[in-house]
Amino acid sequence: MSKYLDLSIVEINKLLKEKKIKPLDLVLEAFDRIEERKDLNAFITLDKERAIMKAKELEDKEVDNLFFGIPIAVKDNIVTKDLRTTCASHILDNFIPIYDATVVEKINDCHMIIVGKTNMDEFAMGSTSQTSYFGAPHNPWDVQKVAGGSSGGSAACISARLVPLALGSDTGGSIRQPSSYCGIVGMKPTYGRVSRYGLVAFGSSLDQIGPMTRNVYENALLLNVLVGRDDRDLTSSHKEKEDFTRLIGEDIKGMRIAVPNFFVKEDIVSSEVLNKLHEVIELLEKNGATVEYVDIDYIENAVTLYQIIAMGEASSNLARFDGVRYGYSVEDPKGIDELYALTRGNGFGDEVKRRIMVGSYLLSGENAKIYYNKALQIREAIRESFLKVFEKYDLIIGPNATTTAYNLGEGLDDPLKTFLDDILVIPVNMAGLPGMNVPMGFGEGHLPIGLQIIGNRFDEALMYKLASFVEKELDLELNPLEVR
Repeated sequence: MSKYLDLSIVEINKLLKEKKIKPLDLVLEAFDRIEERKDLNAFITLDKERAIMKAKELEDKEVDNLFFGIPIAVKDNIVTKDLRTTCASHILDNFIPIYDATVVEKINDCHMIIVGKTNMDEFAMGSTSQTSYFGAPHNPWDVQKVAGGSSGGSAACISARLVPLALGSDTGGSIRQPSSYCGIVGMKPTYGRVSRYGLVAFGSSLDQIGPMTRNVYENALLLNVLVGRDDRDLTSSHKEKEDFTRLIGEDIKGMRIAVPNFFVKEDIVSSEVLNKLHEVIELLEKNGATVEYVDIDYIENAVTLYQIIAMGEASSNLARFDGVRYGYSVEDPKGIDELYALTRGNGFGDEVKRRIMVGSYLLSGENAKIYYNKALQIREAIRESFLKVFEKYDLIIGPNATTTAYNLGEGLDDPLKTFLDDILVIPVNMAGLPGMNVPMGFGEGHLPIGLQIIGNRFDEALMYKLASFVEKELDLELNPLEVR
C-alpha cells in the first residue's frame, strides 16, 4: 500500500502539481487505511463512490491551493448535502440533508475530498463518544481505551493516519479533550470565528466548529480556510480573515504566560499529567518566556454553569426532532402525543434524554430566572476574569484532560463523570475564547497527554506560535503505528 498520506500537506501538494500522483491515489489510499482499521469504528458513514468520482474529476483541474485533492473527514453533526448525517443518533439514522454546512462549502471550494462522516457522542453529548448509537470509536494508541468525545471519531482517524484532516465541533471541550487523548492537534476557535450554519445545534451559545490535524502548521492552514463572515449565522464574527501561520516559527522569548491555579490542583489533575505540564513550563522559561500562576474567578463553577446553560439550550434545540418532518418516526401512532413520546423515547439515547429532561426543567417557568439567567450572569463574570488575565499575559496554558485515556465502558453508569472529564476545557467555552490542544508527552502505557493553550479573543495566530514551538522542541513521535 502506498504511503502518500504519511507525507505533509506541502509534500503531497508538490507531488500533485508535478503530476507524480493523482487525487485518486490519495482517496484510494485513505479508503484502504479506513478498511484496514475498521476496528477503530471511527466512521459512521463512508462516501467512497462520490469521493472516487470527485477525485477523477479533479485530474483535469489545476492544482490551485495546498488542500487540492486532500481527503478530509467531517464530524457527523455537520450537515453534508446528499450524505447521511446522523449525529450518532437513532432518531437521525436515515436523515439525508438537502444542503451543505458553510464549512463544507468552504472545503469543497478548495477541492478537498470528503471521505465520510466521523463517529461521535450522540448529538455531541458526552466526553468519550460512548453515547453513540453506532458504538464507540476506539483510541488508536490502545483500542481498549476511549478516544474521547464528543469528536472521538475525528480524533481517532487523524491519530491513526487514516486521513490528514478532519472537522470537529467543541461545545465543552469536544475538540480539545479527544485531541489530548489521541495525540493530535485540535483547535476550538474564538466563538463566532467559524460559521455554525449547518452545524446541528447542541448549545447554541457554546458550539464552535474547528480543525483537527496531525500537526500545528496544517491546523493553522485549515483554519485559514474555515473562517469568515457568514450572514446565515447571526453569531458569525465580522473579523477579517488572516493568515494563522504567520507567527509559526518565531522566538517565544519575552512572552508572558499564565497558568491558572485551578488547572494544577493535585486533587483534580493526575500526577503524570502535572509532571508533563511542569516539564513544558521549564522548557518555556528556559527559552525566555515568563510563566506565572494566577487565579481566575468562578472558574471552579464552570462545570455547573455548563450543565445549566448547555442542557437548557439542548432541550430547546432538540425539540425539532419530533418524528413529523424528518428522521425516525414510529409507525401508526394512536395520536400526536403518542407519536412524540414514542419517537423521542425510542429515537434518543439515555444521555440525550437525561439532558433534555433536565434542560426542560431548568427553562420552565420561574426556573429560567433562578437557574439559566443566573448562570449567564456568572458566565459573564468568568469571561471578564479571563480578559483581566489577558491584560497582563499573552496566553494561558494548562492540561486539557485530568488523566490519559481510560478504559472503554468506564464511567458509563455515572452521569456526572462525563462533565467532570471536561472540567479543564469547559471554562474556555464559557468565556467564548479560543483553546487548543498540542501533544506534550506520554503517560503510563504510552498514552498521549495534551497541553491546552488558551488565547484572548481572535488571538489564534499567537496560540499557533507557542504551539509550534512546543511541538518542535518536544519532537514527539505521534504516529501510534510507528511507536508500537
